[in-house]
Amino acid sequence: MIPSSDKAQLQELFKEKLLNEVKLIVFTQETECRFCQETRQLVDELSSLSDKIMFESYDFVKDVDKANDYGVDKIPAVLIVGERDYGIRFYGLPSGYEFASLIEDILDVSSGVTHLSQETKNRLKTLNKPIHIQVFVTPTCPYCPRMVRLAHQFAIETTFIKADMVEAVEFPQLVYKYRVMGVPKVVINETTEFVGMLPEELFLAQVLRSIGSPSMVV
Repeated sequence: MIPSSDKAQLQELFKEKLLNEVKLIVFTQETECRFCQETRQLVDELSSLSDKIMFESYDFVKDVDKANDYGVDKIPAVLIVGERDYGIRFYGLPSGYEFASLIEDILDVSSGVTHLSQETKNRLKTLNKPIHIQVFVTPTCPYCPRMVRLAHQFAIETTFIKADMVEAVEFPQLVYKYRVMGVPKVVINETTEFVGMLPEELFLAQVLRSIGSPSMVV
């Protein structure tokens, strides 16, 4: 799944920048899952590139209690867990442009620190209502990783946010439900949605809008 040349680069990157242990948890199923095997193999290969990356694999049906504990409701699913479970989820094979999102998320989770502005961090720490962000993507969309990364960084900054990357091609029922006509499409708390790439402050404004909080963005 990962070319040898890329493995060497990733090993150096992880050696240099991974601070603390990170656990990659995969939920798959032997049958009725189009990209389960590939997802499990990809994450297994990633975990072999650093002794600070742990790998756990569960069967979505046989380990239903574990899936419920983590709130996993579809597969394939990849969770990145560090000092705590930050609510970061990849639903679908994180391939193409989204592979970079996976790597960058691993680095962020290992440190527990994001690159968001201090103003954004301050606003996120004022949240007191649960927020669920879903970012619909395709592997060939160059703008999607930016929205996935922002959503996942928001989740790292506050326990009130859970953020999912959802690979649109693999979940047609959700594409139909949320009328996904283009990507990236972001759905927040089933009440707020938008299509396209937004800068950090405007994405934050949409998050705040979803719970009726003033955005302070003109």
